Amino acid sequence: MSQVIYDRPPGLDDGTQPPRQRTRLVEIVIPVYNEQLVLADSVHRLHEYLAENLPYPFRITIADNASTDETWAAALDLADRYPHVDAVHLDQKGRGRALRTVWEASDAEVVAYMDVDLSTGLDAFLPLIAPLMSGHSDLAIGSRLARGAAVVRGPKREFISRTYNLMLRSAMAARFSDAQCGFKAGRTEIIKALLPQVQDQAWFFDTELLLLAERSGLRIHEVPVDWVDDPDSRVDIVQTALDDLRGMWRVGRQALRGGFKAPVQARVLAAQLPQGMRKQLPSFAIIGVASTLAYLLLYWVLRAVCPAYLANTLALALTAIANTAANRRYTFGVRGSANALRHQFEGGVAFLIGLALTNGALAVLSAAAPGTSHTVELATLIAANAMATLVRFLLMRAWVFNPRRTGQPERP
Repeated sequence: MSQVIYDRPPGLDDGTQPPRQRTRLVEIVIPVYNEQLVLADSVHRLHEYLAENLPYPFRITIADNASTDETWAAALDLADRYPHVDAVHLDQKGRGRALRTVWEASDAEVVAYMDVDLSTGLDAFLPLIAPLMSGHSDLAIGSRLARGAAVVRGPKREFISRTYNLMLRSAMAARFSDAQCGFKAGRTEIIKALLPQVQDQAWFFDTELLLLAERSGLRIHEVPVDWVDDPDSRVDIVQTALDDLRGMWRVGRQALRGGFKAPVQARVLAAQLPQGMRKQLPSFAIIGVASTLAYLLLYWVLRAVCPAYLANTLALALTAIANTAANRRYTFGVRGSANALRHQFEGGVAFLIGLALTNGALAVLSAAAPGTSHTVELATLIAANAMATLVRFLLMRAWVFNPRRTGQPERP
């Protein structure tokens, strides 16, 4: 079990005062790991800004995730120096673990978090929490992809971010635009109801929380933000991407089994999907994630002995056959061998569209950045394949496995 050390006992202002009653308090968590060089300056900037601009009482809680440098000492110093700063130390890493620990113990009306580098412009904070304070929304997120956002970052991180969010929208039917921006808030009672269902303790924590909120019919407010990339970011992009894919697979499997929903009262009813689609989407998403992983693995292996275009064509063709067969059986409920060959030929139309999209993406990449690495090629293919996945689902539902053609009843 992880050990948690508080600068002040949770629920107490000091060692003598009684537990605080819930007020209009806003608690902002800053999760940190080995951030001794920037922590003091960031907390000072944030404290000064909130003291001058926020019309609500606030508390800044520094959540130290098992730092190995002097971060915890710096956090304790800041907690002593500023009246509205607390510090919490955990002996295990994980941004999700840090947020969960502080949010579960919070007595605030609204809880929020932001990255220690303050990459997001602080002028967006009041628009972030205002709809939560008014009761208009349940959660709120800063979005670097919404209209009106101003973002400064390199093309690699821009591409990765857009690819990840495109995959969420295509495979998981997510409606929010930016899952990864480190600038989020929620009504505390809602957050506490969601947390028991959220399993991830690291970077996928945000995404899982938002997917669960949408699945539960809760209202998510998006705020366009100004955001400047931190060149000193130490996030392991490859490992984080793999962890996110595993998280998407786990959540999709839970949703398919009907277990991915929190016991909360939805404020706004979820939009009604067309008949049958509510059950088809989770199955299609799980099969799609598995197919994508198999496709990328095949491409990586074949790329060692084949040109990029040939490796892409072979990998896509093999996984397309398996994808069509799996969706035929599990997503659209078509059993037996009747018309199986015809379905594969018609599924080949989706394969050709996917082939055009992925080979086209490779051609653009080759023209724009000759001699690029295989890793960048894979990232490019993930984005193109996400678009092809959406087209594949629409074709299969509306044409290949349309109940009027298969004779199968429409699933409710």
